[in-house]
Amino acid sequence: MRWGRLRPRLLDLFSCAGGAAMGYVRAGFVVDGVDIGDRPNYPFPYHQGDALERLAALILSGEIERYAFVHASPPCQDKCTLTVGTNRSQGWGGIHEDLVAPTRDLLDKTGLPYIIEQPNGRAEIRKDLWLCGEMFGLGVIRHRNFELGGWTAEQPAHVAHRGRVKGWRHGQYFDGPYVAAYGNGGGKPSIPELQAAMGITWTDVREELTEAIPPAYMEWIGRAFIASRVLGVAA
Repeated sequence: MRWGRLRPRLLDLFSCAGGAAMGYVRAGFVVDGVDIGDRPNYPFPYHQGDALERLAALILSGEIERYAFVHASPPCQDKCTLTVGTNRSQGWGGIHEDLVAPTRDLLDKTGLPYIIEQPNGRAEIRKDLWLCGEMFGLGVIRHRNFELGGWTAEQPAHVAHRGRVKGWRHGQYFDGPYVAAYGNGGGKPSIPELQAAMGITWTDVREELTEAIPPAYMEWIGRAFIASRVLGVAA
């Protein structure tokens, strides 16, 4: 395609409510989502179904060639820091399916550049890039790692945190400039507080907000990817 003249099409796998998608659209993409759940709040066209089955079908039919880029946020709770740590004592962790490896295998078969998003603390993902809410002036820290396939991006400088995440910790309440964008207890933020902190206004479902990627992250990544194509930067 002629980069810089057309809006590239992006496939958003495991799309949830569209935090990543909104960022990519703001960066200049046309986005199609895929999620196994019913996502009426997803703000763009999406296919309800198994993401890996959908990706395999697109590869088999050749329809994958409509896309310039693929984003994937496969389930991650199995071995993420939160699950292995605090929540393991509650019987959580180790019960979620880990789809990172099969997702990567299929993405490699597309021949397209891609990105796999995962939370901080996973040993299995290649950490080519990581972002933090403070880099974008958000009200969440929300560190996220990104594995880049078929392209590269320069790591931005990490901005020092301005304070603590507010909420209860071991029986003591702490105040701070950030909210805890996960869970539902322990002085967790209200829905409006989550929406404002994440930069997400189109859903008021707590589960969707706590699972979402802040759009600012993917807008930055989307712009970096488009710039790399326009400038002819090799992967």
